[in-house]
Amino acid sequence: MYQLKSAVAAEIEIKKSRFLGQLYPVYSRSESQILLSQIRAQHPNAVHVCWVLLCEGDSGLDDDGEPSGTAAKPMYNVLVHKELFNVLAVVVRYWGGTKLGAGGLTRAYGQAISDAFKNAELIAIEVLSEIQLAVNFADESQLRHICDHYQASIVQADYAERAILTIQLKANQVDAFYQEAFNLLRGNLERLNAN
Repeated sequence: MYQLKSAVAAEIEIKKSRFLGQLYPVYSRSESQILLSQIRAQHPNAVHVCWVLLCEGDSGLDDDGEPSGTAAKPMYNVLVHKELFNVLAVVVRYWGGTKLGAGGLTRAYGQAISDAFKNAELIAIEVLSEIQLAVNFADESQLRHICDHYQASIVQADYAERAILTIQLKANQVDAFYQEAFNLLRGNLERLNAN
């Protein structure tokens, strides 16, 4: 998964219709709605402002009057193919006087976003996961040492009959981390969850 380092744009023209493809890094629907209001204000003569939002907890898309599935869906497909997240994709269309048909619209909207993507600088998103482990008090320091090795952080520590540590680390390292800890502590380790 990737996110944009900064906003990028590209413009294409098909049969005198102009398509302005734009990609913005965003982190919420409210942030995207503010951006969309600004874009609409900057382009009062545009016939369509189509958009796709992909961000944690809230996503959406809008064909803004284009035939269903001909604008936002091809834009969405490009974002998914490019593994983009925390992004608002917008295509502003200025009418050129010639109908493009469903296939022409689908290609135009997808191409506008693909062309904008060519200018993008990406940042890899590291997906994090949490595991909760119960360990004997005598073994806690060894478990903390393994956390340091994996650059994992302990987000919570509770103490009852055993130390219960909630550990956050890269999702793709969870299984290796657990196996290494289990082996080092000779099985004196209990996994309490599987997030």
